[in-house]
Formats: sequence, C-alpha cells, structure tokens
Amino acid sequence: MQIGKFAVDGRGLFFLNIVNLAIALFFTALFGWSELKSSLLISFSIGYCCWGMAELLQRWAVGRMAIYLLVSLVAVPIGFKLAAWLGATDVLAQVTQSWSADAGLRLLLAVALVALFAMSLSLYYFRSRALAGELEATQRREAESREAQTAAQLAMLQAQIEPHFLFNTLANVQSLIEIDPPRASKMLSHLNTYLRASLARSRNAQGTLGQELELVGALLDIAAIRMGERLRVAVEVAEELKPLPLPPLLLQPLVENALKHGLEPCVAGGELKIHAEQRDGRLCLSVRDTGVGIGASSPCGVGLANIRDRLTALYGGAASLRLSPAEPHGVLAELALPIA
Repeated sequence: MQIGKFAVDGRGLFFLNIVNLAIALFFTALFGWSELKSSLLISFSIGYCCWGMAELLQRWAVGRMAIYLLVSLVAVPIGFKLAAWLGATDVLAQVTQSWSADAGLRLLLAVALVALFAMSLSLYYFRSRALAGELEATQRREAESREAQTAAQLAMLQAQIEPHFLFNTLANVQSLIEIDPPRASKMLSHLNTYLRASLARSRNAQGTLGQELELVGALLDIAAIRMGERLRVAVEVAEELKPLPLPPLLLQPLVENALKHGLEPCVAGGELKIHAEQRDGRLCLSVRDTGVGIGASSPCGVGLANIRDRLTALYGGAASLRLSPAEPHGVLAELALPIA
C-alpha cells in the first residue's frame, strides 16, 4: 500500500463508515432528529464521493493537500445530488430556491471544510496503517536476513571445526601406519564411525545431548588409541538429560581441547571427566581434565573461539562458556545454555 492512498480493506471500510456516521450525527444534532435519514444519506454520499475522487486523483499527485481540497469542493455538491437521488432532502435545490447566494455559499463551504477535515483524518489513518505495514514487512525481512546470516555463520564455524578434528586424526593414523598397522586400522574404523554419525548431525541446527555424547564417545575411542592407559575417562550424565536439546559441535571442541592441550602434553596423562546437570532452566555441561593446566597450555584455539561465536549467534547473552583452573591441576570448562 502506498503512503497516502485511500485503498480500503475491511478495517478501512469500517473506519470510513464510522467517520461518515459521526458527521451525520453531528448535523442531525444541529438540524433535528427529523433530519436523521437525510443526514445519513448526505454524509455517506459525500464521504464515498470524496473517497472515490481522492482515490482516482491521488494517482496523479499522491499526498498533495491541494488535491484533497479540490476533492472536497467538487465532491460536496456531487454528494448532495447523489443523496437527493437516493431520497434525502435536496439541499442544493433548497439553497437555490429559498436561500441567498451568500447563505448557500457559506453552507457549501462549511460542509466542504467538514469533508476536508474528515478526509484529513482518513488520510492520517490510512497513512498510519500503511507505515505500520511497511514497518512490519521491513522487520520481517530483517529477521529473515538475520536468520539466514546466522545460519551461514554457524555453517562456516561448523565447517572450521570439522577439518580441525579430522586433520589431527588423519595425522595420527599416518604416523601409526608404519609402526603399528593394527592400531592404525582400528583408529580408522573409529574415525569412520565418528564421521558417519556426525555427517547427518552436523547438518542440523539442533540435536540432543545424547547424540553429542555419542560423537564424543567416538572421539574418546580415537584418543584412547593414541594415549592408551594414560587416558582415563568418566562420564557423569543422567539418562533423563540425554534427550535435552543441544546444538551440534558444542561439547566436542571442549573435549578435544582437554585432550590436546591438557592431557596429551602431560607425561603421566590424566583423567577427563564430563558432567551434565539441569539447573534453573539451563543445561550446564562441564569438561574437567587433570592435565598440565591453563598456564602451561594454549587452550584458546579455533574450537573455543567458534563455540563462543556460535553461542552468541544462537542465544545472544543467555549462554556462556567459562574456563578456569581445576584443582589440584588441570582445566575446568563450563558451558551453560538455555534448555528452551
């Protein structure tokens, strides 16, 4: 709808009729209730003539006030004659027969001013509706654009994480091929299992905690081949929490960082513990390792940066990721996000 157009839908027609009725009641109060029928016919006839002429003329000059003044001056006598044809008092005939020219001119001018006021009121109403509709459409387009941008950003961040893990694993397979082919074959089997499970999941914007733990389990199986008895794993996740929603590749980078930056550099290895709980309407996940700790490692790589970016894109400020030293040594990574 263009600004300034009087195009009428159901609500607009209701508003137009209310204005016509209000004007009819105003003139009825002035000239007596015996003139109610004539006032209604005259008011509605003039009102619809004004609307029809404005709709036609404003295509030539949208929104110019001179057009509405011209419409009110022309539509008033036409509306009077239309109302008389429909059965109302023929005001123009009475003016020409009984009144003086000055009195008739003043009457027509007064009615024209009332019509101009009603048109201005209608114009404001329709223009406000048009602006509201345009604002709603703009907001909807912006929301769709933000959604598409967020989806593209998440896909890009996700695409950065997957090669990061894949290349590290393939490098380990390559190093094992010559010295321990059975272990290399076993690692490739675990990698194949992981990739099959992650392919479908990584293409969805949403998943569950249980699905993410399956991927993490495959990752830990691969790490166990590399580290052997140096790696000890504990998973503390209640069964009723596993169906809770969790976007893909949020937990895995935390586990991978704990392995790469905490436990693998530690000669004695250590323990990696995954814990999940529901608290205050939030899903709280933690990954704790007993490795070399933050001071001796560099845990702020691609994975953690991408987790923070994805949390911002998905939840704004409602989700958080926090890293802190674990006692007596190691790193504690805590992830909290809304369940809904």
